[in-house]
Amino acid sequence: MSDLTGELIDGRYQLERLIAAGGMASIYKATDTRLDRSVAVKIMHPHLANDEEFVNRFIREAKAAAALTHPNIVAIQDQGWNEGGSPAVFIVMEYIEGFTLRELLHERGALSADDVLRYMVPIVSALAEAHKRGILHRDIKPENILISKDGRVKLADFGLARGAQLGATMTVESSVVLGSVSYLSPEQVQRGISDFRSDIYSVGVVLFELLTGKKPYDGESPIQIAYRHVNDRIPAPSTITANVPPSLDAIVLSATSPNPDQRPRDAGAMLALLRTAQVEIDPHKRQLSLELDIPVAMSKRRSRKNLGEVRIGSAVADRVRTLTSSPLAAESTMSTTGRNARNISTPESTSEVRRRTSKRVIRNRFIALILVAGIGIGGAWYQFIGSKISIPSIVGMTKSDAQSTLSPLGLSLSVISNSYSEDIPKGMIISSDPGGGGHLSKGGVVKLVISKGPERIEVPVIAGMTPDAATASLIAAGLKVGTTTQSFSTTVASGMIVDADPVAGTPVRRNSIVNLVLSKGIQQIALSSYVGLSGDQANNELTAAGFKVQSSFGYSDSVPAGNVISQNPSSGPAVPAGSTVILVVSQGSETVFVPNLYSLNQLAATTALENLQLRVKVRKIGSKKVKTVTNISPREGTKVKRGSTVTITLG
Repeated sequence: MSDLTGELIDGRYQLERLIAAGGMASIYKATDTRLDRSVAVKIMHPHLANDEEFVNRFIREAKAAAALTHPNIVAIQDQGWNEGGSPAVFIVMEYIEGFTLRELLHERGALSADDVLRYMVPIVSALAEAHKRGILHRDIKPENILISKDGRVKLADFGLARGAQLGATMTVESSVVLGSVSYLSPEQVQRGISDFRSDIYSVGVVLFELLTGKKPYDGESPIQIAYRHVNDRIPAPSTITANVPPSLDAIVLSATSPNPDQRPRDAGAMLALLRTAQVEIDPHKRQLSLELDIPVAMSKRRSRKNLGEVRIGSAVADRVRTLTSSPLAAESTMSTTGRNARNISTPESTSEVRRRTSKRVIRNRFIALILVAGIGIGGAWYQFIGSKISIPSIVGMTKSDAQSTLSPLGLSLSVISNSYSEDIPKGMIISSDPGGGGHLSKGGVVKLVISKGPERIEVPVIAGMTPDAATASLIAAGLKVGTTTQSFSTTVASGMIVDADPVAGTPVRRNSIVNLVLSKGIQQIALSSYVGLSGDQANNELTAAGFKVQSSFGYSDSVPAGNVISQNPSSGPAVPAGSTVILVVSQGSETVFVPNLYSLNQLAATTALENLQLRVKVRKIGSKKVKTVTNISPREGTKVKRGSTVTITLG
């Protein structure tokens, strides 16, 4: 996968730098631009994102893991698809500034028993919470155990967890399974199934690595390591490193037993064993408990609302007193005196008075005529308009609210039509006739147009149609046809419509543009033969080429362990993309030779036979306190099939 540093994911998460990359995803440190905080963003590799079944399960499992709340679990904060820019399926987790347990192992090597328990007890406690909720982790390893700068230990990568009741197979994500093969239980390798006890096996391997400073098995390829987990027995840590307490020895042997029934049933049982060992190693050690955050009680503030009202009331009262104290009486008196003074005039001649009187009469008669006409018009208005009821504005009301408004006025209403509207919600009034401010006689009817809400047309199903038929279907629905792109399809024939953008069923506005996706048919890919080559190489290259890989194991006397015995289909110049390729990987020879066990004690002899996948039957004779092997049946050097029973006699 190319480096996406600098990309803005989902319009929110700014990728700053690549932290880690694995077989399934890459993890970036990022900034949540909405909340302005650091986060870790895990982005699935594109070849896995193209597997719809895997992505759906990935999303479902991420949601289940997000329900986990524990102080020692890295919290999942968000999940989704990148809508713009580079296509990506992502998970957002809290960002832990610190280092991984793997880095600590590289720096210090084997840890003391106290340090091992200090790191593992919180992790198993976190796993116990997950098991309690029915969730498996399935990827316990030092890389997924984080240690923050303040010393908090956290279990990460619960984004790959799943419900125990769903089961698991290697066929869906074999590349992911092989990536952590050093910590896989035998049943995961052989049958591709897992339960709580598979997580316990992984915890036991991590315990072994912390106590010894190295993994139980090394190999040239993951398949060879997986083979050893199936066919060998992980030894006690004390056989490699001195001073390992017997209690931790016993826990590792119990947790890594090839038989799941002999392991602790879940992380809760495992946690009890670790805490017992912690007390045995240091009886005076107190178990730490995490303090709970206590919410700070909100301080009570005295409400000042009433005080504000008093102050406002006082201000109004003062203003009223100021206005009422104005010298209106004096102003009135002064106005009257002025008018009386203007009425005093000097006597005029008789002819001048007559001329003035004549002009006044003419003016008054004209004014009287205007008043008579106004009264007539006013009377007519009152008869025809003034006696009618003024209609209030009812646009935006519901029909029932409008009825409640008009009924007291003696008016009724009638819905004459329903119409779509982008602005007026469904069921509300778009317009009335007459409109607000209009008039009707008492008993009149106001006509209404009611909103049907925004008009939305569902994009019709056009997959499988010809381009012409799809175009006709879209136009008939009231939509427009946009651009046409092409894409490979395993289900739709070449030249036919694969899908639409927006997809079928999406509600859109009338005359919206719908783009067409035209099928190019099934993509054909050249398939090479991997018979005799490494199963790990075959799996990785086939997955990258777009094939689905299903792996199983078988015995072979000619093909080395970890290499491919057979492949179906074998090869071809043109194989449909997405086809399933079945690989059978060698487990080595089906037969083994009985080893020389004479003079060995019971534990050493039993371990040697079980490592060869042979069953052991023990007979004891004699009275010696320390007994050793005195007889083997079948005798040493005999060629037998794996799973055969070998009887040893101790005397």
